Amino acid sequence: MNSTTPLTVGDHPHASFPEGVELDCGVTLAPVDIAYCTYGQLSANKDNAILICHAFTGDQYVAEAHPLTGKPGWWERMVGPGKPIDTNRFFVICSNVLGGCMGSTGPRSPRTDGQEAPGELWGTAFPPITIRDMVRAQHKLVHSLGIERLFAVVGGSMGGMQVLEWAVTYPQMMLAVMPIATAPFHSAQNIAFNEVGRQAIIADPDWRGGRYWEAGVVPARGLAVARMMAHITYLSEEALTRKFGRRMRRGPAGGQGPEGPVSTFGDIFEVESYLRYQGSSFVRRFDANSYLSITRAMDWFDIAADHDGELTSAFVGTAVRFCVVSFSSDWLFPTSAARTLARALNRAAANVSFVEIETDKGHDAFLLDEPDFDRTVRGFLCGVAEHAGLS
Repeated sequence: MNSTTPLTVGDHPHASFPEGVELDCGVTLAPVDIAYCTYGQLSANKDNAILICHAFTGDQYVAEAHPLTGKPGWWERMVGPGKPIDTNRFFVICSNVLGGCMGSTGPRSPRTDGQEAPGELWGTAFPPITIRDMVRAQHKLVHSLGIERLFAVVGGSMGGMQVLEWAVTYPQMMLAVMPIATAPFHSAQNIAFNEVGRQAIIADPDWRGGRYWEAGVVPARGLAVARMMAHITYLSEEALTRKFGRRMRRGPAGGQGPEGPVSTFGDIFEVESYLRYQGSSFVRRFDANSYLSITRAMDWFDIAADHDGELTSAFVGTAVRFCVVSFSSDWLFPTSAARTLARALNRAAANVSFVEIETDKGHDAFLLDEPDFDRTVRGFLCGVAEHAGLS
Protein backbone atom coordinates (compact mmCIF):
# COMPACT_ATOMS: atom_id res chain seq x y z
CA MET A 1 0.00 0.00 0.00
CA ASN A 2 1.34 3.44 -0.87
CA SER A 3 1.66 5.85 2.03
CA THR A 4 -0.38 8.98 2.30
CA THR A 5 1.55 12.24 2.57
CA PRO A 6 2.16 12.71 6.30
CA LEU A 7 1.50 16.01 7.98
CA THR A 8 4.68 17.77 9.07
CA VAL A 9 5.27 19.51 12.37
CA GLY A 10 4.55 22.82 10.66
CA ASP A 11 1.01 21.66 9.96
CA HIS A 12 0.22 21.49 13.69
CA PRO A 13 0.41 24.15 16.41
CA HIS A 14 3.57 23.26 18.29
CA ALA A 15 6.25 24.44 20.69
CA SER A 16 9.92 23.97 19.88
CA PHE A 17 12.65 23.30 22.42
CA PRO A 18 16.16 23.61 20.92
CA GLU A 19 17.72 22.30 24.14
CA GLY A 20 15.71 19.10 23.79
CA VAL A 21 14.80 16.56 26.45
CA GLU A 22 17.12 14.38 28.53
CA LEU A 23 15.81 10.84 28.14
CA ASP A 24 15.90 7.96 30.61
CA CYS A 25 18.15 6.06 28.20
CA GLY A 26 20.89 8.66 28.77
CA VAL A 27 20.52 10.44 25.42
CA THR A 28 19.59 14.09 25.03
CA LEU A 29 17.08 14.29 22.18
CA ALA A 30 17.43 17.72 20.60
CA PRO A 31 15.76 19.67 19.26
CA VAL A 32 12.25 18.62 20.27
CA ASP A 33 8.90 19.77 18.92
CA ILE A 34 5.69 19.14 20.87
CA ALA A 35 2.43 19.56 18.95
CA TYR A 36 -0.58 20.55 21.01
CA CYS A 37 -4.09 21.99 21.06
CA THR A 38 -5.75 24.21 23.65
CA TYR A 39 -9.39 24.91 24.47
CA GLY A 40 -10.96 27.60 26.63
CA GLN A 41 -9.22 30.60 28.16
CA LEU A 42 -6.35 30.69 30.64
CA SER A 43 -7.39 32.70 33.68
CA ALA A 44 -5.57 35.87 34.73
CA ASN A 45 -4.07 33.93 37.66
CA LYS A 46 -3.18 31.02 35.35
CA ASP A 47 -4.74 28.63 37.85
CA ASN A 48 -7.40 26.91 35.74
CA ALA A 49 -5.31 24.76 33.37
CA ILE A 50 -6.11 21.07 32.90
CA LEU A 51 -3.66 18.88 31.02
CA ILE A 52 -5.31 15.94 29.25
CA CYS A 53 -2.99 13.05 28.42
CA HIS A 54 -4.07 10.96 25.45
CA ALA A 55 -4.17 7.19 25.16
CA PHE A 56 -1.84 5.13 22.97
CA THR A 57 -3.45 5.73 19.58
CA GLY A 58 -4.87 9.14 20.43
CA ASP A 59 -3.38 12.56 19.78
CA GLN A 60 -3.80 16.23 20.63
CA TYR A 61 -7.09 16.64 18.76
CA VAL A 62 -9.20 15.99 21.81
CA ALA A 63 -12.16 18.26 21.06
CA GLU A 64 -12.00 19.27 17.40
CA ALA A 65 -12.15 17.59 14.01
CA HIS A 66 -9.12 15.49 13.21
CA PRO A 67 -7.11 16.95 10.30
CA LEU A 68 -6.51 13.55 8.67
CA THR A 69 -9.78 11.72 9.24
CA GLY A 70 -12.25 14.57 9.61
CA LYS A 71 -13.79 12.72 12.56
CA PRO A 72 -14.75 14.53 15.78
CA GLY A 73 -12.14 14.89 18.50
CA TRP A 74 -11.57 11.67 20.45
CA TRP A 75 -13.02 13.18 23.69
CA GLU A 76 -15.35 15.76 22.23
CA ARG A 77 -18.20 14.37 24.30
CA MET A 78 -16.22 15.12 27.47
CA VAL A 79 -14.42 18.40 26.70
CA GLY A 80 -16.19 21.63 25.76
CA PRO A 81 -18.53 24.36 27.00
CA GLY A 82 -20.82 22.99 29.71
CA LYS A 83 -19.36 19.47 29.40
CA PRO A 84 -17.79 17.51 32.28
CA ILE A 85 -14.42 19.13 31.51
CA ASP A 86 -15.98 22.54 31.03
CA THR A 87 -14.03 24.91 28.78
CA ASN A 88 -16.16 27.81 30.04
CA ARG A 89 -14.31 27.27 33.31
CA PHE A 90 -11.04 25.49 32.48
CA PHE A 91 -8.19 26.01 30.05
CA VAL A 92 -7.53 22.60 28.51
CA ILE A 93 -4.19 21.51 27.01
CA CYS A 94 -3.58 18.27 25.13
CA SER A 95 -0.28 17.44 23.42
CA ASN A 96 0.81 14.70 21.06
CA VAL A 97 3.21 12.52 23.05
CA LEU A 98 6.93 12.42 22.42
CA GLY A 99 7.43 9.57 19.96
CA GLY A 100 4.07 10.25 18.35
CA CYS A 101 3.28 10.94 14.71
CA MET A 102 0.97 13.96 14.77
CA GLY A 103 3.55 16.72 14.93
CA SER A 104 5.60 15.89 18.02
CA THR A 105 9.16 14.66 17.59
CA GLY A 106 9.14 10.95 16.90
CA PRO A 107 10.42 8.27 14.53
CA ARG A 108 8.91 10.09 11.55
CA SER A 109 10.84 13.30 12.35
CA PRO A 110 14.14 14.33 10.72
CA ARG A 111 17.10 12.65 12.40
CA THR A 112 19.29 15.06 14.40
CA ASP A 113 21.99 13.03 16.13
CA GLY A 114 24.78 13.97 13.74
CA GLN A 115 24.84 10.56 12.07
CA GLU A 116 22.10 11.19 9.57
CA ALA A 117 22.26 11.39 5.84
CA PRO A 118 20.67 14.50 4.24
CA GLY A 119 16.90 14.38 4.76
CA GLU A 120 17.02 11.13 6.73
CA LEU A 121 14.24 10.37 9.20
CA TRP A 122 14.78 8.81 12.61
CA GLY A 123 12.89 5.59 11.90
CA THR A 124 14.13 2.73 14.08
CA ALA A 125 17.17 4.83 15.12
CA PHE A 126 14.83 6.96 17.27
CA PRO A 127 16.09 6.60 20.84
CA PRO A 128 14.03 4.47 23.23
CA ILE A 129 11.60 6.57 25.23
CA THR A 130 9.62 6.04 28.43
CA ILE A 131 6.38 7.39 29.83
CA ARG A 132 8.52 9.62 32.06
CA ASP A 133 10.22 11.04 28.95
CA MET A 134 6.80 11.90 27.52
CA VAL A 135 5.93 13.68 30.76
CA ARG A 136 9.23 15.60 30.77
CA ALA A 137 8.35 16.94 27.33
CA GLN A 138 4.83 17.88 28.47
CA HIS A 139 6.36 19.65 31.49
CA LYS A 140 8.42 21.81 29.14
CA LEU A 141 5.31 22.62 27.12
CA VAL A 142 3.31 23.62 30.20
CA HIS A 143 6.06 25.97 31.39
CA SER A 144 6.38 27.46 27.89
CA LEU A 145 2.72 28.46 28.18
CA GLY A 146 3.54 30.44 31.33
CA ILE A 147 1.80 27.99 33.66
CA GLU A 148 3.58 27.32 36.95
CA ARG A 149 0.96 24.98 38.37
CA LEU A 150 -1.76 22.94 36.73
CA PHE A 151 -5.22 22.63 38.18
CA ALA A 152 -5.38 18.97 37.20
CA VAL A 153 -3.91 16.26 34.99
CA VAL A 154 -6.43 13.82 33.50
CA GLY A 155 -6.09 10.83 31.20
CA GLY A 156 -7.17 7.28 30.44
CA SER A 157 -5.28 4.11 29.54
CA MET A 158 -1.75 5.13 28.50
CA GLY A 159 -2.90 8.65 29.32
CA GLY A 160 -3.51 7.41 32.85
CA MET A 161 0.08 6.17 32.99
CA GLN A 162 1.21 9.69 32.14
CA VAL A 163 -1.08 11.07 34.84
CA LEU A 164 0.54 8.82 37.45
CA GLU A 165 4.02 9.79 36.23
CA TRP A 166 3.11 13.46 36.57
CA ALA A 167 1.97 12.86 40.15
CA VAL A 168 5.23 11.09 41.04
CA THR A 169 7.75 13.19 39.08
CA TYR A 170 6.19 16.65 39.50
CA PRO A 171 3.92 16.39 42.57
CA GLN A 172 4.06 20.15 43.23
CA MET A 173 2.84 20.93 39.72
CA MET A 174 -0.85 20.18 40.12
CA LEU A 175 -3.73 20.22 42.59
CA ALA A 176 -5.35 17.00 41.41
CA VAL A 177 -4.99 14.04 39.10
CA MET A 178 -7.48 11.63 37.57
CA PRO A 179 -5.96 8.35 36.32
CA ILE A 180 -8.67 6.48 34.40
CA ALA A 181 -8.75 2.85 33.22
CA THR A 182 -5.06 2.41 33.89
CA ALA A 183 -2.55 0.70 36.19
CA PRO A 184 0.72 1.51 38.00
CA PHE A 185 2.56 -0.95 35.74
CA HIS A 186 2.02 -2.79 32.48
CA SER A 187 1.05 -6.40 33.07
CA ALA A 188 2.71 -9.42 31.46
CA GLN A 189 -0.49 -10.03 29.50
CA ASN A 190 -0.46 -6.50 28.10
CA ILE A 191 3.22 -6.76 27.20
CA ALA A 192 2.39 -9.99 25.35
CA PHE A 193 -0.39 -8.31 23.36
CA ASN A 194 1.97 -5.48 22.42
CA GLU A 195 4.62 -7.92 21.26
CA VAL A 196 2.17 -9.67 18.95
CA GLY A 197 1.37 -6.31 17.38
CA ARG A 198 5.03 -5.43 16.96
CA GLN A 199 5.79 -8.78 15.34
CA ALA A 200 2.88 -8.34 12.92
CA ILE A 201 4.40 -5.05 11.77
CA ILE A 202 7.95 -6.38 11.48
CA ALA A 203 6.75 -9.44 9.51
CA ASP A 204 5.11 -7.25 6.86
CA PRO A 205 7.12 -7.39 3.57
CA ASP A 206 6.84 -3.59 3.38
CA TRP A 207 8.52 -3.16 6.77
CA ARG A 208 11.90 -2.97 5.01
CA GLY A 209 13.91 -2.87 8.21
CA GLY A 210 11.90 0.10 9.44
CA ARG A 211 12.93 2.29 6.48
CA TYR A 212 9.72 1.81 4.54
CA TRP A 213 9.36 5.50 3.69
CA GLU A 214 12.37 5.27 1.37
CA ALA A 215 10.29 3.11 -0.97
CA GLY A 216 7.15 5.23 -0.54
CA VAL A 217 5.28 2.44 1.26
CA VAL A 218 4.10 1.59 4.77
CA PRO A 219 3.77 -1.88 6.37
CA ALA A 220 0.02 -1.49 6.09
CA ARG A 221 -1.00 -5.14 6.49
CA GLY A 222 1.08 -5.61 9.62
CA LEU A 223 0.00 -2.30 11.14
CA ALA A 224 -3.65 -3.08 10.42
CA VAL A 225 -3.36 -6.51 12.08
CA ALA A 226 -1.68 -4.91 15.10
CA ARG A 227 -4.56 -2.47 15.38
CA MET A 228 -7.19 -5.19 14.95
CA MET A 229 -5.67 -7.29 17.71
CA ALA A 230 -5.29 -4.31 20.06
CA HIS A 231 -8.84 -3.14 19.37
CA ILE A 232 -10.22 -6.46 20.59
CA THR A 233 -8.59 -5.79 23.97
CA TYR A 234 -10.38 -2.45 24.21
CA LEU A 235 -13.80 -4.09 24.11
CA SER A 236 -15.59 -6.58 26.33
CA GLU A 237 -17.17 -9.85 25.29
CA GLU A 238 -20.56 -8.37 26.21
CA ALA A 239 -19.98 -5.34 23.99
CA LEU A 240 -18.90 -7.47 21.02
CA THR A 241 -21.87 -9.80 21.48
CA ARG A 242 -24.33 -6.90 21.75
CA LYS A 243 -22.92 -5.12 18.71
CA PHE A 244 -22.25 -8.08 16.40
CA GLY A 245 -23.14 -11.41 17.95
CA ARG A 246 -22.67 -14.13 15.33
CA ARG A 247 -24.40 -12.18 12.57
CA MET A 248 -23.10 -13.02 9.13
CA ARG A 249 -22.43 -10.79 6.17
CA ARG A 250 -22.13 -13.81 3.89
CA GLY A 251 -22.97 -17.47 4.17
CA PRO A 252 -20.56 -20.41 3.91
CA ALA A 253 -19.50 -21.41 0.42
CA GLY A 254 -22.47 -23.08 -1.17
CA GLY A 255 -24.79 -21.52 1.40
CA GLN A 256 -26.53 -18.17 1.49
CA GLY A 257 -26.08 -15.17 3.77
CA PRO A 258 -27.30 -11.54 3.57
CA GLU A 259 -24.69 -10.79 0.87
CA GLY A 260 -24.53 -14.21 -0.73
CA PRO A 261 -21.97 -17.02 -0.62
CA VAL A 262 -18.26 -16.44 -0.11
CA SER A 263 -15.06 -18.43 0.18
CA THR A 264 -13.55 -19.46 3.50
CA PHE A 265 -11.16 -16.48 3.43
CA GLY A 266 -13.62 -13.62 2.93
CA ASP A 267 -15.48 -11.49 5.47
CA ILE A 268 -18.14 -13.86 6.75
CA PHE A 269 -19.08 -12.40 10.12
CA GLU A 270 -19.93 -8.75 10.81
CA VAL A 271 -17.28 -8.55 13.53
CA GLU A 272 -14.61 -9.43 10.96
CA SER A 273 -15.67 -6.57 8.71
CA TYR A 274 -15.64 -4.19 11.68
CA LEU A 275 -12.10 -5.16 12.68
CA ARG A 276 -10.82 -4.84 9.13
CA TYR A 277 -12.30 -1.37 8.93
CA GLN A 278 -10.60 -0.43 12.21
CA GLY A 279 -7.30 -1.70 10.85
CA SER A 280 -7.48 0.04 7.47
CA SER A 281 -8.56 3.40 8.90
CA PHE A 282 -5.78 3.27 11.50
CA VAL A 283 -3.10 2.82 8.83
CA ARG A 284 -4.07 6.14 7.27
CA ARG A 285 -3.25 8.13 10.42
CA PHE A 286 -0.56 6.29 12.37
CA ASP A 287 3.11 5.54 11.84
CA ALA A 288 4.44 1.99 12.27
CA ASN A 289 7.70 3.06 13.93
CA SER A 290 5.72 5.19 16.40
CA TYR A 291 3.63 2.10 17.15
CA LEU A 292 6.79 0.20 18.10
CA SER A 293 8.28 3.08 20.09
CA ILE A 294 5.17 3.88 22.11
CA THR A 295 4.22 0.28 22.90
CA ARG A 296 7.73 -0.24 24.29
CA ALA A 297 7.31 2.85 26.48
CA MET A 298 4.09 1.37 27.87
CA ASP A 299 5.76 -2.00 28.49
CA TRP A 300 8.57 -0.39 30.51
CA PHE A 301 6.14 1.57 32.69
CA ASP A 302 6.32 0.60 36.36
CA ILE A 303 5.87 3.34 38.96
CA ALA A 304 7.26 1.18 41.77
CA ALA A 305 10.48 0.27 39.93
CA ASP A 306 12.34 3.38 41.12
CA HIS A 307 11.15 2.86 44.70
CA ASP A 308 12.57 -0.59 45.45
CA GLY A 309 9.39 -2.17 44.19
CA GLU A 310 7.25 -0.40 46.82
CA LEU A 311 4.37 1.36 45.12
CA THR A 312 3.36 3.18 48.31
CA SER A 313 6.80 4.80 48.54
CA ALA A 314 6.22 6.59 45.24
CA PHE A 315 3.41 8.64 46.79
CA VAL A 316 4.53 9.27 50.38
CA GLY A 317 4.07 12.92 51.33
CA THR A 318 2.08 13.85 48.25
CA ALA A 319 -0.42 16.71 48.55
CA VAL A 320 -2.09 15.82 45.25
CA ARG A 321 -5.78 14.86 45.31
CA PHE A 322 -6.45 11.61 43.41
CA CYS A 323 -9.56 10.20 41.80
CA VAL A 324 -8.87 6.68 40.51
CA VAL A 325 -11.49 5.37 38.06
CA SER A 326 -11.96 1.86 36.70
CA PHE A 327 -14.64 0.07 34.67
CA SER A 328 -16.13 -3.24 35.73
CA SER A 329 -15.78 -4.95 32.32
CA ASP A 330 -12.28 -3.66 31.52
CA TRP A 331 -10.02 -6.72 31.28
CA LEU A 332 -7.06 -4.85 29.77
CA PHE A 333 -6.64 -2.64 32.86
CA PRO A 334 -8.92 -4.42 35.33
CA THR A 335 -10.40 -3.00 38.50
CA SER A 336 -7.97 -5.14 40.52
CA ALA A 337 -5.10 -3.00 39.18
CA ALA A 338 -6.93 0.20 40.11
CA ARG A 339 -7.59 -1.17 43.62
CA THR A 340 -3.87 -1.93 43.98
CA LEU A 341 -3.14 1.70 43.15
CA ALA A 342 -5.85 3.05 45.47
CA ARG A 343 -4.63 0.91 48.39
CA ALA A 344 -1.05 2.10 47.86
CA LEU A 345 -2.27 5.69 47.89
CA ASN A 346 -4.24 5.07 51.08
CA ARG A 347 -1.15 3.59 52.76
CA ALA A 348 0.76 6.71 51.72
CA ALA A 349 -1.94 8.83 53.42
CA ALA A 350 -2.84 10.47 50.12
CA ASN A 351 -6.19 12.14 49.50
CA VAL A 352 -7.74 9.52 47.24
CA SER A 353 -11.16 8.62 45.92
CA PHE A 354 -11.80 5.37 44.07
CA VAL A 355 -14.72 4.77 41.72
CA GLU A 356 -15.61 1.64 39.77
CA ILE A 357 -18.13 2.34 37.01
CA GLU A 358 -20.49 -0.54 36.25
CA THR A 359 -20.59 -1.02 32.49
CA ASP A 360 -20.38 -3.75 29.89
CA LYS A 361 -18.45 -1.57 27.39
CA GLY A 362 -14.95 -2.70 28.33
CA HIS A 363 -11.76 -0.66 28.41
CA ASP A 364 -13.02 1.88 25.87
CA ALA A 365 -15.89 2.86 28.18
CA PHE A 366 -14.07 6.08 29.12
CA LEU A 367 -14.39 7.19 25.48
CA LEU A 368 -18.06 6.25 25.14
CA ASP A 369 -21.40 7.51 26.42
CA GLU A 370 -21.31 6.52 30.09
CA PRO A 371 -23.37 8.92 32.28
CA ASP A 372 -21.98 7.67 35.61
CA PHE A 373 -18.47 8.36 34.37
CA ASP A 374 -19.46 11.83 33.18
CA ARG A 375 -20.88 12.61 36.62
CA THR A 376 -17.72 11.32 38.29
CA VAL A 377 -15.44 13.56 36.21
CA ARG A 378 -17.63 16.62 36.64
CA GLY A 379 -18.11 16.04 40.35
CA PHE A 380 -14.43 15.51 41.10
CA LEU A 381 -13.26 18.58 39.19
CA CYS A 382 -15.97 20.78 40.70
CA GLY A 383 -15.09 19.51 44.17
CA VAL A 384 -11.40 20.30 43.71
CA ALA A 385 -12.28 23.74 42.31
CA GLU A 386 -14.50 24.50 45.29
CA HIS A 387 -11.81 23.33 47.71
CA ALA A 388 -9.22 25.51 45.94
CA GLY A 389 -11.53 28.54 45.82
CA LEU A 390 -11.45 28.60 42.02
CA SER A 391 -14.27 30.72 40.69
